[in-house]
Amino acid sequence: MKTEQNAAPGSTFNSVKEVEANLKTRMDKAISDMQHEMASIRTGRASLGILDHIRVDYYGTPTPLNQIANLHVPEPALITIQPWDVSQIGPIERAIRISDLGLNPANDGKIIRLPIPPLTEERRKELVKKLHGVAEHHRVSVRNIRRDGNEAVKKLLKDKKITEDDDKKAHDEIQKLTDACMEKIDQGSKTKEKEILELR
Repeated sequence: MKTEQNAAPGSTFNSVKEVEANLKTRMDKAISDMQHEMASIRTGRASLGILDHIRVDYYGTPTPLNQIANLHVPEPALITIQPWDVSQIGPIERAIRISDLGLNPANDGKIIRLPIPPLTEERRKELVKKLHGVAEHHRVSVRNIRRDGNEAVKKLLKDKKITEDDDKKAHDEIQKLTDACMEKIDQGSKTKEKEILELR
């Protein structure tokens, strides 16, 4: 799981504003990484997000599926994949079969149809577990970002760039940013869990 956060400890900040702006950027990045990862977790209905991590061997180069085909959701339980080059039907089907999606593609020579079967109780539980892992990973990221921010503020105080009052205010502000971010993670996770558990 990747969470690339830039400007970690060791970066030099000259003001609390700079620290907070940096934290906000990094926390927003953690949230968008999480949303992207959650989109690739299957629910009981068709969503193109589940194909985001599929790479097709396109003439020897692993290529994202959406760069070599048109993807559509014509109905709630079906995804269609129309390769721009029909010779790619085989490699696309292979990439889907070996992925962890557990889906069975079928084609008519021009279009691949990807039926999304209802999830079994067991599969739902597995997916919820995976989802909780993704959410927890990003909570840890956010806590690490908070720690970096608090350390940066302490350094400003130590270097006499801010007063004790500024220091206290900054720590409160960082906690507020962190709480708001955690709230988004919990909300996103709850919504996705509902989608996974929802019976069609």
